Amino acid sequence: MNATLTFFFGLFVLILFAWYFLTDKEQTKRGLGTTLTLLLCAFSIDAFLPFNQKIHLGLDLQGGTSFLVRLVPPVPEDGGQPRPITPEMQEQAVEVIRKRVDEFGVSEPVITKQGTDHILVQIPGLNAAQVETARQQLQRVAKLEFRLVHPNSDQLVRQITAGTAFTPPGYVILTSTERRNGQPEKLLVKRRPELTGQDVASARPIFEQRGYEVSLRLTRAGAEAFRRVTRDNINNRLAIVLDNEVVSAPNIQSEIPNGEAVITGNFTAEEAKNLASVMENPLQTPVAIDETRTVSATLGQDSIFRGIAAGLAGLAATLVFVLLYYRAAGLVAFIGLAVNGILLFGAMSLFGFVLTLPGIAGIILTIGMAIDANVLIYERLREELEHGKNLKPAIDTAYRKAFSAIVDSNLTTLLKVAILFWLGSGPVKGFAITLTIGIIASMFSALLVTRNVFTWALKLGWLKRISMLHLIKSKSFDFLGKWRTALIASLILLAASTAAFGVRGNKMFNIDFTGGDSLLVQSATELPEADIRAALGKIGLSSAVIQQEASEQKGHISHFVSIRSPFGTSEKIVHQLEQSFPKANLTVERSEGVGPIMGTQLATTSLFALGIAVLGILLYVTIRFEFSFAVGTIVAMLHDLIITLGIFVLTGREFSLVMVGAILTVAGYSINDKIVVFDRIREGLRSGRKGSIQTLMNASINETMSRTILTSGVTLICMLSLLIFGGPVLADFAFTNVVGVIVGTYSSIFIAAPIVLWWSNFRKGNLRHEVSRPQESVVKGKPIAAK
Repeated sequence: MNATLTFFFGLFVLILFAWYFLTDKEQTKRGLGTTLTLLLCAFSIDAFLPFNQKIHLGLDLQGGTSFLVRLVPPVPEDGGQPRPITPEMQEQAVEVIRKRVDEFGVSEPVITKQGTDHILVQIPGLNAAQVETARQQLQRVAKLEFRLVHPNSDQLVRQITAGTAFTPPGYVILTSTERRNGQPEKLLVKRRPELTGQDVASARPIFEQRGYEVSLRLTRAGAEAFRRVTRDNINNRLAIVLDNEVVSAPNIQSEIPNGEAVITGNFTAEEAKNLASVMENPLQTPVAIDETRTVSATLGQDSIFRGIAAGLAGLAATLVFVLLYYRAAGLVAFIGLAVNGILLFGAMSLFGFVLTLPGIAGIILTIGMAIDANVLIYERLREELEHGKNLKPAIDTAYRKAFSAIVDSNLTTLLKVAILFWLGSGPVKGFAITLTIGIIASMFSALLVTRNVFTWALKLGWLKRISMLHLIKSKSFDFLGKWRTALIASLILLAASTAAFGVRGNKMFNIDFTGGDSLLVQSATELPEADIRAALGKIGLSSAVIQQEASEQKGHISHFVSIRSPFGTSEKIVHQLEQSFPKANLTVERSEGVGPIMGTQLATTSLFALGIAVLGILLYVTIRFEFSFAVGTIVAMLHDLIITLGIFVLTGREFSLVMVGAILTVAGYSINDKIVVFDRIREGLRSGRKGSIQTLMNASINETMSRTILTSGVTLICMLSLLIFGGPVLADFAFTNVVGVIVGTYSSIFIAAPIVLWWSNFRKGNLRHEVSRPQESVVKGKPIAAK
């Protein structure tokens, strides 16, 4: 489907959405809901089928190499201040690098701008020799030259091409990016340049009466050479050549004595900007490669298999649990989950998102989160049925009462994920994308699709009654009364976590934050660590960190050696190991290198992302609830993060870039859970029921206990499947989320609510009055409570 049809389809869907939410007629609502569901599912299926052609895999799944290239600001010849990297220079550097990568003949390389001075280059399917060649190509200085075109270029090129003439001495035929009669123009230009990129001081696009032009200013030495060239070659063409390709060949109209020229040629705005960028020559100094990551195709295939296995295991366990616990309503949730999956893959295909291993983790987490909205609705439905309501009004009331909790919890997660996407990079962005699409799709499937299925089932007489299991029936446990025990337990865990941070220090960070190289090598035989260290000692790297492990698959044992070393040493290590152990059949399964500058930036950006997320959530919860609830949410979330990280560090694991996503996922889950509890507390305080604030808060926590345990259990099942089947690449991610779910559930029950009450009392406020204020309106000068 082309872009125009996609646009009008999206517009039509938005109109249907608006109509659905504005109408009160049940028949119209049912028809619109069905139409929307069928249209979006059909569109999504068309977008991602055939699956293997529409879903693009990241390098961690298909194998390949990625380089994070940093543009080094060029220094003028006079030794002045380095020229800053402009967006135009960055764009031109992307094009230069793209042409160099195309020489490898690989399919679907990804070359994108990162930040203001970085370029991410992802090249699938490179072998070890090609990786080193690619590194050299990317670091090569771009060669910008100004060469004179032969006066009879057109005629001589035709004759030389036909074989009736020879190339004149000192000349060479080059291809131009400009086209003549639909074909790239070929020009006969001098081998020896008249000027080089070093002679250019600046170039910029301008708009004059004649249209777009390019203003060129040369250095002092360049101006003198340019004066001589223009004086002696009036009415000849001067080719601007970048890496042996003619970018433009303007005509010399007059002598230019002052080193300031204007290039005309019926340019569009884009063409003028590109030509100016070329002459700024962003790659005139060697670029720095701040990060290198290589994954073998075999490791990528293994990651796909493990990721799919984890996803299927989590999905199967979740569906079995929901069907057994909620019975007929569980079947409706299954339909919603199926629609959720179709929309998720459809959106990824439509917008060209790349599926990465952290992306698979995001999908698996989405499975757990998608059930959360259904659990909220069904637990409300259980309460309404227990109060004696008929099935239809009970369903309507359940959706209405669950709406605010679903929207609030998902919007806070979306806020966190948006910050993660904005400030993250690489695998973190992949995780953020899939989780964002999954959250939006789950809200649509839970609030519209499942409700529409219920209305049709009632209309057709397929649903007469609903029965559910009810495992958690206690409604009178004094959670707030256990605050002392909970406080002691939390203080012990917080102290142990803080001590772990102090003991491990920088050792708890991997190369993503400290910089360095990480190498994973597979060996046909077991290699003694002493022999490996002796071999590395010959190249001065005997202090490298060496770890070994064995993995058995289908009766075959594979031996892996993991080596941590200073940045830029992995190639030397591989070469030395191959020489020292020629019979080991060594293969590089994964190679990563992060420069010290990039490591520092990642650490700073990650902390900044967490800080922005905390402030955003504090503001949102304050607006939607009250400041007391915002304080309880933030303090409990920080409690969860510190303890989760502490347990992670205590188990000897290392904090990596992917772990930024894991930690923010824990933060999102923690906030989700607490907002659902707070939504019920707010409802209880506004209800006008008698009793102390502490009694009403306890009652609200008891009322949400079933939902809290069920949601935590479903999410825990998904994360455990990822931990068991996801393999070593996602083990840390899954472990962190397993711990985070357990700690987050505990704090939602025992920590968050007491903090809200303590803070309100500390401010000498009345929590009941605080939550009632937004509901008050004035009629004839008297405040009344909204129904």
